[in-house]
Amino acid sequence: MNNDQLEGKWKQVRGQFKQKYGDVTDDDTTYSEGKFDEMLGRLQERTGKTKEELKREIDSM
Repeated sequence: MNNDQLEGKWKQVRGQFKQKYGDVTDDDTTYSEGKFDEMLGRLQERTGKTKEELKREIDSM
């Protein structure tokens, strides 16, 4: 597992935590941010691309 994949895995965990925190506080912003972080983490893990590369791809769609 390379560093980008490891960072992606950490972002998944962090995103899941944010989701749980969002549920507890009923804060939709925190929940949505957690979902986005989780999605980026999964994409990083599966593709091995950096967060910046993925954000550029998402922005260009």
